[in-house]
This record gives sequence, C-alpha cells and structure tokens, in this order.
Amino acid sequence: MAIGRIARLLIANRGEISVRIARTCREMGIRSIAVYSDADRDALHVRECDEAVHIGPAPARESYLDRDRILAAARRTRADAIHPGYGFLSENAEFAQACIERGLVFVGPSPAAMRAVGDKVAAKLSADEVGVPTVPGYLGEDQRLEALADNARRIGVPLLVKAAAGGGGKGMRLVRDLAQFEDAIDGAKREAKSAFNDDTVFLERYIESPRHVEVQILADHLGNAIELGERDCSIQRRHQKIVEESPSPAVSPALRARLGDAALRIAGAVGYTNAGTVEFMLDAAGAFYFLEVNARLQVEHPVTETVTGLDLVRAQLEIASGKRLSLEQESVQRRGHAIEVRLYAEDPDAGFLPSSGRILSLDLPSGEGVRVDAGVAVGSLVTSDYDPMLAKIIVSGHNRAEALERMRQALDHTYVAGIATNVEFLRWIAAHPVFAQGGATTDFLERYKWPGAALDDRAMLDTQLAAAGALQELSGWRLGAQSRVIRFAKPAQREIEVEFDWRDAAWRARADSAEALIKPAEPAGSFKLRSGNSTARFEAWRLADGIELAVGAPKERRLVTLDTLEDVTHAGAHALGHTGAGSATAPMTGTIVKVAIRVGDEVKAHETLALLEAMKMEHAVAAPYDGRVTAVFVKPGDRVDAGVVLAEIEPST
Repeated sequence: MAIGRIARLLIANRGEISVRIARTCREMGIRSIAVYSDADRDALHVRECDEAVHIGPAPARESYLDRDRILAAARRTRADAIHPGYGFLSENAEFAQACIERGLVFVGPSPAAMRAVGDKVAAKLSADEVGVPTVPGYLGEDQRLEALADNARRIGVPLLVKAAAGGGGKGMRLVRDLAQFEDAIDGAKREAKSAFNDDTVFLERYIESPRHVEVQILADHLGNAIELGERDCSIQRRHQKIVEESPSPAVSPALRARLGDAALRIAGAVGYTNAGTVEFMLDAAGAFYFLEVNARLQVEHPVTETVTGLDLVRAQLEIASGKRLSLEQESVQRRGHAIEVRLYAEDPDAGFLPSSGRILSLDLPSGEGVRVDAGVAVGSLVTSDYDPMLAKIIVSGHNRAEALERMRQALDHTYVAGIATNVEFLRWIAAHPVFAQGGATTDFLERYKWPGAALDDRAMLDTQLAAAGALQELSGWRLGAQSRVIRFAKPAQREIEVEFDWRDAAWRARADSAEALIKPAEPAGSFKLRSGNSTARFEAWRLADGIELAVGAPKERRLVTLDTLEDVTHAGAHALGHTGAGSATAPMTGTIVKVAIRVGDEVKAHETLALLEAMKMEHAVAAPYDGRVTAVFVKPGDRVDAGVVLAEIEPST
C-alpha cells in the first residue's frame, strides 16, 4: 500500500520507457534510479537517470528478469518505490508481492488484481461474469494435446492458440489448417514458457479482419476509476503493434461510451488500481469482444496523453502514493487526434529480421505536434538481447488528416545509420490509401504486402559488379584488392556507384554529381563529402564489412559490402536466414530453441532447419535448396553469433 510521497524511484527496465519515466521524475522532483546489464553499460537510460546500478550479464533472465537482483539494487540505492515500465517484470504478480513485502511501493496494480487479469483465462471468466462479451473458445485446464485438439475441432478454423500468461504477441499462433495444430501448440507453449515461465495456452475462434481497440483506464485506492478513451492498434505484424492512434476512426461516440463502460466494469470486478488497458476486438458489424487486460503502462500510452493532456506516468506515481484521482469522468476532455509509430531495429527487406550494431548517425524529427520517445542516441549499441524498439514517434493535429500529414513529414526526417530500421516500411504505411482513409484492420499487412525486397525477389536492389586489373580474388580492405564498381539501382531512382580509389586508398561513392570519399582509417560517420558546386545528395558511413549510404530526401538506406560478387550474393542470403555454399548459418546472434533436422535427413528448399530466438522473437533458419543434411553443429539452448554455421547440406543432384 502507499507510503506517502515517493522520493526515490528505481526504474526496473531499460530503453525508451526508462528514459520516459525519468523525465516525469525530474518534473516531480523524484530521484530516478536506473538499472543496467553488461550490454547497457553506456545506454541512454543510464545517462538520463540520476543514479544507475549494474544488475548482471546481458541475457534478460540474468538481469532485467532477475527479481532478486532488482530488489537488491533497490535496497542498495535506498529506493522507496519501483516502476516496472512494460515488459520484463511489469506483469509479474510475484515480483509485485516481493516489492510490497520489502516495504517498497510497486507502481502498478495490486498482486491480486494482477493475478486476476494476468491469466487471460481468468480474465475472460471475469468478463463473462460482468456481462462483457468474449470470443468463443476453449478455456479449460486440460492441457493435454488430445484435449486441445478435440476442442480445436469443435471450435473450427481459423482459430488462435494463445498463451494464458503475458502478452505482446508472445505465445500466439494462428491456425488455418488443423494439420498445423500440433506445431502451433508446440511453438506457442515453447515461446510462452520462455517469455513468461508458464506454457498454459487457450484457444479462441479467430475473427477475420477485426479492429484491435483498447481503452485506457486509471483507478485509485479509494474506489475511483475513469476511462480515457480508446486507441486503435489494428496495424500489427506477428501480433506486435506497429501503429497506434486515438481516437479510433471506427468508433462512434455511442460505441466509445459502451467500450468505456465495459472496461470499467471489468476493472471493478477485479479491484483494479493504477493504470491499465482493457483490450477488445471490434468486428465489421460493430460488435466488440473482450480480449485481455494489460496490467501495466502500454507502449502506446503517449497517444492517450496527447489527446487528453494528461501525464500517465505522473498519474501512476500519484496513485501509488495513495492520492485520489485528480479527475472525475465528467472532467476528462479529449482534443484532436494523435498517431504513434514504433521505430524498430529490423530489416523489412530481409523478412524483418532484427538488426544489431552501433548507431553511427541519428536523425529524429521535431517541430509542432511532434514528440519522440527514444531509448537510443548516436553511439548506442543495439544488441539482439532485447526488444528491437529504438524509439516511438508521436504526432498530433486538430484532426486525423492533419496528424497523418505531420506523421508523413516526421518520417521523412527520420534516419538511423549503422543498423537497419523499419523507417521506410513506416513511410509506406503512412502513405497507404487504406490507412489514410482509416480502414486498416488487423490483417492490413496480409492484404497489402510491403513492396520492399522480398525473400524471393531482390530485383529492386539490382547489384552489379565490374572488375578491372589483375584477375585476383582478393577482397575487403586488403592491399592488392582489384578495382571494383558496385551499382545499386532502384526503379525510378538514381544509381549509386561505389569503387575503390587506389590513389586515396579509400572507397569512393557517387550518386549523380555528388560523391563521398570513405577512408577505412577514419572513424565511422566522419567521412568527407565532395559535391563540387552542388549540394551533396547522400551521406556515408564505414561499417565492419562495407559502407552504408543514406540516399535522397527522405533518406533511404543502401548497403555496399566489400566482398566479391559471389560473397555479396551469399551475404544477402545470410540476411534472409539461409546461405549457399553448402551450409546454413545463423542470421543473427541468438539462442537456438529448436533443431528440426538430423544428419541424413532429406530437406526441401525453404524448409525450416532450426528456430533461433533473438530480440524476444523466434526466427526460422531455412534450407537454401533441396538436399541432404550432412552435419548439424548446434542443439537447443546453444547461443550462437551471427554467421555461425548451424548445419551443412549437400545439394541434390
């Protein structure tokens, strides 16, 4: 329970949410305390907080998920409260209870309320009891495959397999063919066990093309509760939200009132306190169904803050301190429209594989109606150990059209060098006519395919290599490497030419009349731009295995590897999760969670060989062609670096 004013707050998280919480702490005169792992020693959230304490190695289970280390850090720094942010321990009732038992204020709901809504099965039963509609399915305790399969046949396809604990799309599988059911159960249970230490699942009918709409609530310890309107989070990939906005273009005033009432009824049924989000699905006919309660601050909370003018972190801290809600329902006002997009370290042109590396340059938007919540800065190291989100870009306007135009302009002024990001993907969404008309549903990305380079079509990044001089097969920066030109062409856009300049012992990149001289001895990001009498049209940075170019306005990312043409081809295959040359390699650093092959197995092209977990998601490593497995070098639990050979395959003749 509350202890009065919070003076010292430990933020049990990392990245942008820690930076964001620290900002409110400064405004409230609260001393903020960061925690960090080995990988985050120089992270932005460490610099932004008043104090920081080391809590362990990079793997989250040994640092950010280790409640004993977190509690020890709170004791060592004399914290009187802990804010868990989102993810990690934010919805762990045992952690919340441990905080209370040690005299610490847990900034969130009570352990009892967290347990009541944290188990999605129990939450659905609570919703049924207060008359809030839920999706038909199976909520039983029998977790045997036979029982689950029987109920799957009863429900019919399409259906969803969902983890009973946690959220964020973890432990969720869509089944459209019952022949896939056993694999879906296996994958969902394995992912749920890894993410939440609980592999319980339930089944529910999959509603085609719904909206995903959620209602923000606040409740104090005195029995007062309010709802702050809805957010539309329909554009998702692999059940992970990408774009959020408030209000929803699909919700009328009458429906808004019904959704808000349903959210408060569910909160009241479990005695909920602090900030929370009640999530619903909305079908084409306007009927809504309860999904779950997120017992924490949501990633997308800034859009609600923007339209209501409230600081939800401040509200959380005030409630945790025992204060009464500062607003009554009648006083809540919503003005204008807000949209948020999530900037991820991932490569849409390579199947959205997570990207890691050091940020060499960072352009983030600013101006009227623009807010950026970032967890990185120039020099930040992005690793595969954590969620790939780098920042959130939030815009607002008097209406949706104005907000959307500001989002487009904001994304045009966004660029990250050194790693791949989804910024061009976000630009594509913001420009899409269906999104512009407010018609996006949860299957938006299935209906409208990202037109970037796909696994089976990289023609839009047409690479050519011309060689001159001696017929040597040397590459990279070594002396004696042959002079080469690599051209990257994209339809309706300029051609970029890169060649080795022997006189300057550097790589020279040209686009139209602008050129950059890229010297290997110079620090990343400090390369000279030469443009004659014209303005330089691109920037360049040295990477470990090549150079990165930022082209045009808005900037678009191009990579040039310094290998031979064959190696360039193989590098592209690596990025897609498989390789040539008789081997399959890890596309990124991560942990092997499943090996699906044995020596002697015959495999088909694109067949899954192994599953690798990185940045909290599973990624398939696929066979590059038909063949026979001649060697397997890994087993479940092995941690591997990017490029490590996992298996060797002899091509079929």
